[in-house]
Amino acid sequence: MEYKVRGTVMQVLDLKLNDGESVYTEKGGMSWMSPNITMQTNAKGGVLKGVGRLFSGESFFMTTYTSSGGPAELAFSSEFPGKILPMTLSEGKNIICQRDSFMVAEETVNLSVAFQKKLGAAIFGGEGFILQKLSGTGTAFLEVAGELTEYDLKPGQTLKVDPGHIAFFEESVKYNIGRIKGLKNMVFGGEGIFLADLEGPGKVWLQSMPLSKLAQKLSQYMIKAKTSMFNR
Repeated sequence: MEYKVRGTVMQVLDLKLNDGESVYTEKGGMSWMSPNITMQTNAKGGVLKGVGRLFSGESFFMTTYTSSGGPAELAFSSEFPGKILPMTLSEGKNIICQRDSFMVAEETVNLSVAFQKKLGAAIFGGEGFILQKLSGTGTAFLEVAGELTEYDLKPGQTLKVDPGHIAFFEESVKYNIGRIKGLKNMVFGGEGIFLADLEGPGKVWLQSMPLSKLAQKLSQYMIKAKTSMFNR
């Protein structure tokens, strides 16, 4: 498989598959393709894994694209302004990612739900803590909303992050949910009630524009626009 990421704000991923090579994505993720690409949609990995994907924010059904009868090309487009990042996985090098991060991967990459070690993280974490796990070997492509910032945390080094800004991190990084101190900070600070604690060792990738904040900002203008129309 060969790939190329092109564009700046709304990037496109171009893939070139050799005969017999396959990639898979969530339902509806492909943009355009060669006519000799065959599609197969099913609950990849079985019903239990399909339910797990639903819990983590992906589709129950996944679609596999296979080159048949020679080389073929297909493309995937960004769903939001940001970056497309290729991640090469090897045995024991697993990635934990936010539910909106996964785009497409080779067949040898496994996508599953990343179960929370603490119930509070799953219930109160909000955006950024419905997580997925990428394992196996091969290349996966992930989306980042806005600009990308990368940290390589040393053992014991901790970073406090608004959960929505977490894109993905290596499995060696410990994560937990901590409550913001001070009632005024929680109620009037505008940062929510909880922050994520990420502790090294391992790499962390953060995104500058959480989708929830973008949607919230756009909704304000949509409400104003509707109000203006009714007042005409």
